[in-house]
Amino acid sequence: MAAGGGRTPSEELHKRRTAAVSRGVSNMLTSYVDHGSGATFTDVDGREWLDFGSGIAVTSVGHAAPRVVEAVRAQVERFAHTCFMVAPYESYVAVCEQLNELTPGTHDKRSALFNSGAEAVENAVKIARHYTGRPAVVVFDHAYHGRTNLTMALTAKNMPYKHRFGPFAGEVYRVPMSYPLRDGGLLGSVAAAQAIDMIEKQVGASNVAAVLIEPIQGEGGFVVPAPGFLPALSAWATQAGAVFIADEIQTGFCRTGDWFACSHESVVPDLITTAKGIAGGLPLAAVTGRAEIMDAVHPGGLGGTYGGNPVACAAALASIETMREEDLNAAARRVESVMVPRLRVLAARHAAIADVRGRGAMLAVELNHPGTLTPHPELAAAVAKACHEAGLLVLTCGTYGNVFRFLPPLVISDEQLGAGLDIIDAAFTEATAR
Repeated sequence: MAAGGGRTPSEELHKRRTAAVSRGVSNMLTSYVDHGSGATFTDVDGREWLDFGSGIAVTSVGHAAPRVVEAVRAQVERFAHTCFMVAPYESYVAVCEQLNELTPGTHDKRSALFNSGAEAVENAVKIARHYTGRPAVVVFDHAYHGRTNLTMALTAKNMPYKHRFGPFAGEVYRVPMSYPLRDGGLLGSVAAAQAIDMIEKQVGASNVAAVLIEPIQGEGGFVVPAPGFLPALSAWATQAGAVFIADEIQTGFCRTGDWFACSHESVVPDLITTAKGIAGGLPLAAVTGRAEIMDAVHPGGLGGTYGGNPVACAAALASIETMREEDLNAAARRVESVMVPRLRVLAARHAAIADVRGRGAMLAVELNHPGTLTPHPELAAAVAKACHEAGLLVLTCGTYGNVFRFLPPLVISDEQLGAGLDIIDAAFTEATAR
């Protein structure tokens, strides 16, 4: 339906957005969302979209998940904020109890709640430095950890995340990631040995406060390290007296077919950062870890005005209940079982698809110029555009902008998955025919 001047409601909103919102905040779509349910949302023009992005792995329990909606409504009617550091409340404690139970390892744990993934990572680094008394933080090629000053330093990619925003925080050291498509298929143990050798020679083991890694890299391209890479790094960190931090902000809460991606190789991190899928769309994040590390920080050393907001905590408890009751770990594995065979058939037909990878409902294809390792970001953009034109929301990522990624809500049906895959198939055919 057209708005004033013959514009659609989305076009009218986009005009207002251009006049009111900073240019530095970009939009992938120019359609504006009105409401959503499960794996779909409807824009203000009345067009329904199939969602293969989940707000970047946030709405894992689906849009307007019933338990989440009811929990949020009930909490808002009681109270919306007191600041846990001033006047505490039970739901913050309950979320921490759930995190301590669900995260890998049976050791005694503690948690602290924050607002965003970047905040969680920044606080994990603070905790590790405080506990060890050391300055250096080791991160990896293609990593993404956030947009604050420290987390920009931890992030690898310049544009758009770091460009002209420096100088950045110091004592951050980058080493090679296991990237099977691009490192010649090195065994995980060999790739880890190379990274460890660089740490020991260029940083010094006794200087390392933390080794920080995404078990499957997110924004950097859904890079799945070769088996053995994570366990070797974790073992080295323990031997060196460093804190091993798993950034599970995108991989956590059933996304990869287990509660956390570390569990696929039985890796037990010292600290684990979470956000995104934890609270059904509300802003909440956490650091969970070994009690002796988390409790090493002096009282008052951690916190924030909004951290662990009661409405977000209510949403988190309802999201976790949904994950348990609906067995969304199994749902993520089902997504993989449906999508991966279709993506491999697609790869057999399109030579530009150099790799099909991922785990659970965190899947991707990497696009290169056929027969080479030269990235093909133009094709990724063209396929995404064709999908959007057909009503399927998809995302791209990767250091080179050449990775097409899929993060559907875990409540998606097989029929919806099939419909989305049909659109992707047609989009590749259209984009490669141009």
